[in-house]
Amino acid sequence: MTAFLNGQYLPLAEAKISPLDRGFLFGDGGYEVIPVYSRRPFRLDEHLRRLQTTLDGIRLPNPHSAAEWKDIVLHLVARADFEDQSVYIEVTRGADTKRDQAFPVGVAPTVFAFTSPLSTPTPAQRESGIAVISAADIRWGRCDLKAVALLANVLMRQMAVDAGCAETIMLRDGYLTEGAASNIFVVQDGILLAPPKDHRMLPGITYDVVLELAARHGMPYEVRPIAESELRAADELWMTSSTREVLAITTLDGEPVGKGTEAGKPGPMSRRMYDWYCAFRDEVMRRADA
Repeated sequence: MTAFLNGQYLPLAEAKISPLDRGFLFGDGGYEVIPVYSRRPFRLDEHLRRLQTTLDGIRLPNPHSAAEWKDIVLHLVARADFEDQSVYIEVTRGADTKRDQAFPVGVAPTVFAFTSPLSTPTPAQRESGIAVISAADIRWGRCDLKAVALLANVLMRQMAVDAGCAETIMLRDGYLTEGAASNIFVVQDGILLAPPKDHRMLPGITYDVVLELAARHGMPYEVRPIAESELRAADELWMTSSTREVLAITTLDGEPVGKGTEAGKPGPMSRRMYDWYCAFRDEVMRRADA
């Protein structure tokens, strides 16, 4: 696989950074993940804007313009052997000659990117939904920034793996925030509920698409704080992310999601939203070809 590192395209195995890189020492950097379908990046402008927001938030000047980033992404996509891809971008504050928490002076940022095959849910997962667990949200106070310091998310994800589940849903002060690597939606009494975009959650690109599609198709929705009690009483739960798209959650902490004979099964609104998402994605790809 090909990587991009500080202006050079080279085999991924040959990409090397200094052990004094601040991303390695302090988690001092930002990142972005961009899905690619049939070699066409999906919502590339929106992903690059979110990267800019992250870099602004950590006071790290963006080393490339949007046009330059697009060129890097498209070059990597063209060099890959696979059609559907996931492009990873990381920018750190670079490598100084010493370990000091204060920002270094005169140090160039480290810019790294590579692409790998896009891994989306299997047909079996689509059909049955996934199981998740819940845990207290122990992360720092700026979860709206896509920073590379992800140890708390790593621990949450491993909790899910240890429990044989696909994700951990996080709760802070009695309210839903998000998943370890996803946004979470709740359906109650025919209304789609979404947590508000604030410092406690990452503003997902797919999160935005879901709300746009709900508005376009007349699906009732509310953006507001969601109490833990509402999460546990939900008729449907969904996970969304750039790689998992829209995926039904059918078991929470060992209990089936929903009520009656349909409990523990993907609900009708999740199926509808996934169909709308696929149609929208294909529409975007067709426009890219025009």
